[in-house]
Amino acid sequence: MQIPVRTALMPLSQAFESLLMAVECPLPAEGVCTLDSDGRVLAHDVVSALHVPPQDNSAMDGYAVRCVDVSEPGAVLSVTQRIAAGSCGRIVEPFTAARIFTGAPVPPGADAVVMQEDCRVVNDCEGGVRIQTVPRTGQYIRRAGEDVARGQLVLHVGQRLGPAEMGLAASVGMHTLQVARRPRVALFSTGDELVMPGAVAPQDMPPGAIYNSNRFFLAAFLRRAGCEVTDQGIVPDRLDATISALQLAAQTHDVILTSGGVSVGEEDHIKPAVQTLGALDLWQIAIKPGKPFAYGRVGDSHFLGLPGNPVSSFVTFLLLVRPFLLRLQGVTDVAMKTVAARADFAWPRADKRQEFLRVRRNANGGLDLFPNQSSGVLTSAVWGDGLVDNPPGGVIVPGDVVQFVSFAELFA
Repeated sequence: MQIPVRTALMPLSQAFESLLMAVECPLPAEGVCTLDSDGRVLAHDVVSALHVPPQDNSAMDGYAVRCVDVSEPGAVLSVTQRIAAGSCGRIVEPFTAARIFTGAPVPPGADAVVMQEDCRVVNDCEGGVRIQTVPRTGQYIRRAGEDVARGQLVLHVGQRLGPAEMGLAASVGMHTLQVARRPRVALFSTGDELVMPGAVAPQDMPPGAIYNSNRFFLAAFLRRAGCEVTDQGIVPDRLDATISALQLAAQTHDVILTSGGVSVGEEDHIKPAVQTLGALDLWQIAIKPGKPFAYGRVGDSHFLGLPGNPVSSFVTFLLLVRPFLLRLQGVTDVAMKTVAARADFAWPRADKRQEFLRVRRNANGGLDLFPNQSSGVLTSAVWGDGLVDNPPGGVIVPGDVVQFVSFAELFA
């Protein structure tokens, strides 16, 4: 679908919704082993075919008893059976108890479990146990289906799987799961000034050259977002080279992600290259850092262009590219989550754009501001543990309540 072209800077919220609208349907499904499903997105609901647990079982090591037989502390019962996890016991007859272990099925007739710390073996009565406390009906018994009931929807389509979800799927017998195919993403940087670490020693760097840091954090972000990444390296600052790189990437990838070359300088060739091969539907958004963000299509591939400044590229990936990639895999809830926090800093310089300030939490429960908020200072992203979402025209004085976005939430 075509996203309307705007000449004015587009607000972040509108750019966000436009990107999600560009995903007309999620990627096709494939089956994976549940053990290998971490980070994948469910393409079908998971409905349990059984109760979990499948039958009443003991939550403690102890003795299964009939409450009617223990009306007061000190009652002595005969121990007539031993039930370990994985085995089943016989009916508990009056004035008897069953030695039972955690996870073992509660035998018929028993209506409580007394933990072994509240019991004493009676030495002068072979096979006897003294119950020191009066049990309550249902005590230390985990009921059949109390975690999951047969027929219950336990995981839903569009849900991203993590360790807990994998364990829950296994608990209802799911050996394999239907998940969205991983997005195939081509990644490259533009800029004659870029040098790869290892290619040139620091002391031999020519004037004007910089190491390509964006390539490293973007590749890591893409993999954390569940993508298969093809690294196409560094593309020279030439229109023909940029067109060739885009054409090659579009042949076998769902998404093309670039950094650099999306501004308005004479050496910024991304915009004309994309327009030559397809369409550029979104260009420049009203955020700081990260204004020169772009979205379009090259053939059947989505194109996402990030700014070249490291922090601008870092922030726009988290705010726009990550949710786009998750929606491409069918994730339903991709909205940025913020929490209210106290600012322990001043920000008197209002900007007409929505700003994202690098901050970290302090020992007093507030937020401290990194002193240099330049879009080229990547140390701010290492020092900080999140962003303050500061609205257009917003000034901040110490004690103000601000909206905090945790990196832990965005890096997951």
